[in-house]
Amino acid sequence: MDWFEMGRWSPYVVGIGIGILSWLTFILSDKPIGCSTAFARTSGMIERLFRGRKVLEKDYYKQFVPEVDWEWMLVLGIILGSFTSAKISGQFHLNWVPASWAAVFGSQAFTRVVVALVGGIMLGFGARWAGGCTSGHGISGTLQLVVSSWLAAVCFFIGGIAAAFFIFHILG
Repeated sequence: MDWFEMGRWSPYVVGIGIGILSWLTFILSDKPIGCSTAFARTSGMIERLFRGRKVLEKDYYKQFVPEVDWEWMLVLGIILGSFTSAKISGQFHLNWVPASWAAVFGSQAFTRVVVALVGGIMLGFGARWAGGCTSGHGISGTLQLVVSSWLAAVCFFIGGIAAAFFIFHILG
């Protein structure tokens, strides 16, 4: 079977691939892998459509200039790559309500979308507050043995476990 057509890859192979990607990122750009800054830059680009160059006067956007950069292209690559992979492997299908969600909360797509949207917004704020996301801290920071990244990675797991417990055992 062609490995491009596989529905699931070995987590060991994927982990090695992410590690190599991290090395290449450091070698080619001298920057760590990260995604959350791309979303912050995108919000600045959207705001810039309405407010013009005034956006650049904000302290936050002085540090994170609202522009398309390599992190933004990484996010685009993740989206296009995952779509392409799902199509090639025959795994692509639109599914607004996963079976595990429907079993606990029902099959209403609106509720699922609202919860996902609120969760995404909370994740975005948390990533900016923590100074990075799971890829920035969990991959790049831990790779560099940064103590704050290891602490953040531990908190990601604790938060994820707590959120899953709350959603599926308390609310469900």
